[in-house]
Amino acid sequence: MNVFGVDIGGSGIKGAPVDLDRGDLAQERHKVLTPQPSTPDAVADGVAEVVGHFGWTGPVGITFPGVVTSGVTRTAANVNKGWIDQDAASLLSGRLGGLPVTILNDADAAGVAEMTFGAGRGRKGTVIMLTFGTGIGSALFVDGRLVPNTELGHLELGGHDAEKRASTKAKEDADLTWQHWARRVQKYLAHVEMLFSPELFIVGGGVSRKADKFLPLIEGVRAEIVPAELQNNAGIVGAAMAAAGR
Repeated sequence: MNVFGVDIGGSGIKGAPVDLDRGDLAQERHKVLTPQPSTPDAVADGVAEVVGHFGWTGPVGITFPGVVTSGVTRTAANVNKGWIDQDAASLLSGRLGGLPVTILNDADAAGVAEMTFGAGRGRKGTVIMLTFGTGIGSALFVDGRLVPNTELGHLELGGHDAEKRASTKAKEDADLTWQHWARRVQKYLAHVEMLFSPELFIVGGGVSRKADKFLPLIEGVRAEIVPAELQNNAGIVGAAMAAAGR
């Protein structure tokens, strides 16, 4: 069964049909840059371009980098503030010609995909998926059940939002070495561990492709730390799962 998934990020909008039997992309994904400013109308145009690239005419799952409740986007840390309290499901469905749209938090989508098809498959207890990119997204699971919209990237770390110190963008903006950035990530993981005592951290986002560059440098964290198996496609897969009601 194929369903379409779209992942809206701070820097890019990417999507593809997803084979939900395998938990993998059915076709190579298509990506466009997130428009700047990333207003709701401009981003909706980008989503329409991605979906239209495939000529898709069925249900669409869409992730958003912020809190989402009942199809409404409630926060907008890394996108235009016009998204706050936006009826995103209606906006995006309208831009897609009335196609059924399901929208959810981006890290929650990635986490559900990893817990079903990836590094968290079959794991019980407390598991936390963290996605490192423009910001830091989070998905918290207790015995396989999602606690949505945790947004742990906004925990305070050194007097700042953690994502301002430990995201991939923070690494790039400050031109940090892998070792220096790993120390920041280590402090962040230790803080999250103090609060939630997870058995497992799953590290996702585009940087998960280079997990060997920094995960071995992280010390002093009791929980097991593993890279996401679906890497940066996890959000697309999770979005499609949501659209299929899984």
